[in-house]
Amino acid sequence: MIFAVIIFATAITIMAYVWYDINNQLSLSYSFGPELMEFETQAFSQTLLTSGYPSNWQSAINPSNISTWKNINIGIGGATGLSLSKIYAFASMANSNYQATKPLLGLTFDYYIMIYNNNINITIGKNPSNSKPLSINVITVASSINGQPVTVKMLVWSSLPFGVS
Repeated sequence: MIFAVIIFATAITIMAYVWYDINNQLSLSYSFGPELMEFETQAFSQTLLTSGYPSNWQSAINPSNISTWKNINIGIGGATGLSLSKIYAFASMANSNYQATKPLLGLTFDYYIMIYNNNINITIGKNPSNSKPLSINVITVASSINGQPVTVKMLVWSSLPFGVS
């Protein structure tokens, strides 16, 4: 009887270990990374096109001094379309310290923004073509700058895998 209990307990222990290992592998392989990236992309695109907080945040910061970036939310929207002063302030911030701009945008992934038409070509962020991305989410919207129609393409991307390879 004791021998049967020992064998049963050993079998349960082995099954628990195998189950834990399989469950761990599945949770890593089928993680919520893609869903999180999609959520961040949607939130990022909606926030970026607002005026930000405060609405004149570009006047309240020094783009090369991160300590002045506290208590702001970046938005490039203006009263009628996009604001060039906000776009240039944001671009300067990203050029100064790209990693520090990601939390201000609510992002944990990398981003790249293209604002363009026939006469305008502005890019902000880290170009994914230089980093071999594994996942990219793209949102494209129409807007305007000084009455001129522009296309705004917002990319959220990662060069890291979401699961076990």
